[in-house]
Amino acid sequence: MNILALDLGTSSVRGLVLDEDTQPLPGALARRKVSLAVGDDGTGTLEAPDYVACLVDCLDELSEAGHLRDVELVAVSGQWHSVLPLDAAREPLGPALTWLDTRPVASASMTGPADPDDYHQRTGTWWHRGYWSLRLPWLRERTGSRVTSFAGLVEYVLGQLLEEVPMSISQASGTGLLDLRTLTWDDEALGLAGARPGELPELAPMRWRGRLRPEQAKRWPELAGVGWTAVVGDGGASNVGSGCVEPSRAAVTVGTSAAVRLMQRVPAGQELPRLPERLWRYRVDHDHVVTGAAYSCGGNLFAWANRELKLPGGAELDAALALIPPGGGRPADPRYGGDRPPGLAPAGSGELRGLSFGTTAVDILAGLMQGLCDLVARDLEVLESTVEQQVAVVLGGGAMAASVWWRQAFAAALSPRAVSHQRNPEIGATGAALVALGRFEVAVELADIGRTDELISPTATGRSRSPYSS
Repeated sequence: MNILALDLGTSSVRGLVLDEDTQPLPGALARRKVSLAVGDDGTGTLEAPDYVACLVDCLDELSEAGHLRDVELVAVSGQWHSVLPLDAAREPLGPALTWLDTRPVASASMTGPADPDDYHQRTGTWWHRGYWSLRLPWLRERTGSRVTSFAGLVEYVLGQLLEEVPMSISQASGTGLLDLRTLTWDDEALGLAGARPGELPELAPMRWRGRLRPEQAKRWPELAGVGWTAVVGDGGASNVGSGCVEPSRAAVTVGTSAAVRLMQRVPAGQELPRLPERLWRYRVDHDHVVTGAAYSCGGNLFAWANRELKLPGGAELDAALALIPPGGGRPADPRYGGDRPPGLAPAGSGELRGLSFGTTAVDILAGLMQGLCDLVARDLEVLESTVEQQVAVVLGGGAMAASVWWRQAFAAALSPRAVSHQRNPEIGATGAALVALGRFEVAVELADIGRTDELISPTATGRSRSPYSS
């Protein structure tokens, strides 16, 4: 049995075909970059029709190459937190807000939860611009009476292909409106969001399966009758794909953004462990949760530096970074995109310090990368307090796969913990497939985990000194 695994991310749409052991088939990968609109005002949006076109292109490419021929299941990893206002014909009334958008604010007449701590424990979230509790009123104010419902970008996109697409428990937990124990919409959260009956997606039952619409089944006949499983939030999928499925092992994932997360088995209806004030908690599925912290910076730091600072490429960049020891570079605050919940720093909060005429672009890049390492190290200590033990760490994600220096910087920042590296860059898609198959117990042995120092090592003393240094 082959599995089509889709990763509906913020910077790209990817589709790959895996075998029954969730190992990728050679060449069976299609990828399309998506255009994320960002602005100094905190804008972070995606156009839904363009996103649908990217997914269609990926499926067309895989189909034309014959890779969909033996697919018997479709699994999906999807971005958390996005939201899209829809009209009566279920057409978008504007772009989708992503996790990066920091513009939503509460009006002067709005008040938050009656008991913020109880709200935090129930929903795993805060009354915050990153969640639907504030985003829906903000969007409604801008779309007026035309808005009749709201959807996550992932649900809207899949709804263009499938007969029906209820929202998975995992995706619903990322809205901030779900009671994590009862797996129902939380009444107080709905009140804060001003959500009326029929405006929110239906929740998917356990073991839900979707099917292509007849017209789409004609386009991709190999997938006609194939079941599509409920979407797994990208963070939860990444934990599973990294082999971090037990509370003794935390995942640090760096893709476009970054997060540190720890997964536990807590079936629906069971009392949840107490949640520290700084951390969020979401659902992976009906039986598992992830607890952690997230950051608006990650691989987008490298993308910015590469674009604006004209970095050297490939081996030349690796060699230049190798001269900077972990912990080096120029002091930097990497929060260019502002804070993710619960922080309130706006977009444009990034800083570079200690610059001189001898500062290079690589110095700045290293400082930004180190800045993220320090943020993660701080929150990992809080995360460990929930399990009262030091955890091992697995680094994963596309940015981690691309940079040995960043892996080594994380290893140094997180010492004395054991730190390893998941070499598979497609951990989200792979994790979604494992969740779809219910194969949590083999996630560790299937993970391609190696050391953080597999390639070049930085010098012990850092950059060579100038002959004119004293």
